[in-house]
Amino acid sequence: MDAKAKIQILKALADRSRLLIVNSLMEKPRYVEELAERLGLAPSTISFHLKKLEDAGLVLSTKEQYYVVYSLKRDLLDAPLTDLLALEQRDRKPETARMEQYRQKVLKTFFRYGKLTKLPVQWKKRQIILAEIAKRFEMGRKYPEREVNLIIADFHDDFCTIRRDMIAAKIMSREKGVYWLLERADD
Repeated sequence: MDAKAKIQILKALADRSRLLIVNSLMEKPRYVEELAERLGLAPSTISFHLKKLEDAGLVLSTKEQYYVVYSLKRDLLDAPLTDLLALEQRDRKPETARMEQYRQKVLKTFFRYGKLTKLPVQWKKRQIILAEIAKRFEMGRKYPEREVNLIIADFHDDFCTIRRDMIAAKIMSREKGVYWLLERADD
């Protein structure tokens, strides 16, 4: 199910009257007049809400003699909520593209000719800068503090602040003057 269909379902359920209708249909299939009497709403109001639920794929309608009987689409309602909330990878592409665009803008703003012009105050931007500097370190290799300072100094003179921030951002770890990169969940 795509993101648009999931949003339509959530919107359809985001109404008290529709939730009352769904609860009534959980007991058994019903027709409009029966729902109107049971819920104390006008038949036209019930029809309006049933149309919304049907468009979202939550309700099915079948013609029985003179009446249209509505029933719930059980398979959709029995699915875990996490399935409804989870976005597929293709639904995340615009979000990923926006994040990459933001990242590039931050790097362009704070780097000139490979040097860091200043440290951003905002933590989100600073984390992007720190992650970029971390690319100069090898995963699995241990670095003495002096070497860490030299690598960071290639980017900015305030290597002490950057080194501490890399520890705080959980990009690097240290013990007894030895530093190493931490594995990133997004790698």
